[in-house]
Amino acid sequence: MPRIRHGIGMLAALLVTGCGSGIGAASSAPSPRASAPVSVVPSSSLPSSPPSPSSSADQPSGSRAERTLAEMSLRDKVAQLFTVVVWGQKAGAASKENQARYGVATPAQVVEKFRPGGVILFDWAGNVSGASQVAALTTGLREAAARSGEAPLMIGVDQENGLVSRLKSIVTTFPGASEIGKTGRTANARDVARATGEELLDLGISLDFAPVADVNINPRNPVIGPRAYGSDPGKVAAMVGAAVDGFHAAGVASVAKHFPGHGDTSVDSHTGLPVITHSKTQWRKLDAPPFREAITHGVDAIMSAHVVMPKLDPSGDPSTLSHRILTGLLREELGFDGVISTDALDMAGVRKKYGDAEVAVRAVLAGADILLMPPNLPKAYDAVLDAVKSGRISERRIDESVLRILRLKEKRGVFGPIRTDPGALKSAAHRRVADRVFAAVR
Repeated sequence: MPRIRHGIGMLAALLVTGCGSGIGAASSAPSPRASAPVSVVPSSSLPSSPPSPSSSADQPSGSRAERTLAEMSLRDKVAQLFTVVVWGQKAGAASKENQARYGVATPAQVVEKFRPGGVILFDWAGNVSGASQVAALTTGLREAAARSGEAPLMIGVDQENGLVSRLKSIVTTFPGASEIGKTGRTANARDVARATGEELLDLGISLDFAPVADVNINPRNPVIGPRAYGSDPGKVAAMVGAAVDGFHAAGVASVAKHFPGHGDTSVDSHTGLPVITHSKTQWRKLDAPPFREAITHGVDAIMSAHVVMPKLDPSGDPSTLSHRILTGLLREELGFDGVISTDALDMAGVRKKYGDAEVAVRAVLAGADILLMPPNLPKAYDAVLDAVKSGRISERRIDESVLRILRLKEKRGVFGPIRTDPGALKSAAHRRVADRVFAAVR
């Protein structure tokens, strides 16, 4: 993920977005909430969809996702692959950053012009100042998507808790992964994830780029560290599986990151290209267990890492651009049929070898579905579109990714009416969860 701006401390300044669900496995149903939504915006463009099955293999012919895909143009299908940053607190407020990057002034105009599949919120992009403000922003962005195309907009955030907390003081302060890991109780990982997910839904956010599934076996790791549940693959796997269950109990999509593993690095992929020399046997023992567990628990998405693992793929390409790793290992060996997201494409680790246009194309060819935060959206979009038109990428390949994304949106209720309840944040029940887990840290 991108670096935190504005000179926060060195470690915090180098954190990633998800950097970081298997549609193929059952997940827990959302739990009833104690408070009713105070902001409901039913839109004729966003009718409620029937409950979707828990397995992509069970999706009936003519599902909402399939019907939406059938109505989309090639241009809109390509746009659906991108999740982008918009600048500003209000959907209708102008920002010089939006104008410079996208040629339009407001966040809503960015959504209407480019019709991206998703938006990711950041404090450093001016998206976060208060609970009601965030709820109004997400509502405005989703309304803009409803006005402009067939597919609804999924809004995500990088709310890991602890060191990476994009929503900061507007949500309950929960312990981070390393603290939860020290308690030794998977129930704490599940309860914190569930409470976090419930607060995200209250803000209109349907996807969290969490949990971190890396096994932090390198004490010199400059970017993972306390963001991981620990250094023991089995214990980390159990925590990751429980966290996935918690997010799904809240009805929020979860993203395990960073595949095939970012725990044994001494280089930060925001600023360089880490190389991990694990053999395939070592990878299966050290790095893979938490991702296997996440898949078993039905994780919605898995995020790639901008790391080179030459014994898994001798090409020298980062995993984000590696067909052997994203398709060969993640899809074929681990059997993951959910959404694959890249880590942020504006990071140095993925930009060193190829230009920003070519990176987007190669990520799709490798097996990625979501192209996260390209540094130049028009260039990346045009490159993927041109690759399809030239036959380098088949339209069938694009359809596969878009259908996965739409099925995820259907599964997590994004096709439904827009609901927010910012007044429900920091509930007494959530504060009790936080207090209990903090007290249990050993």
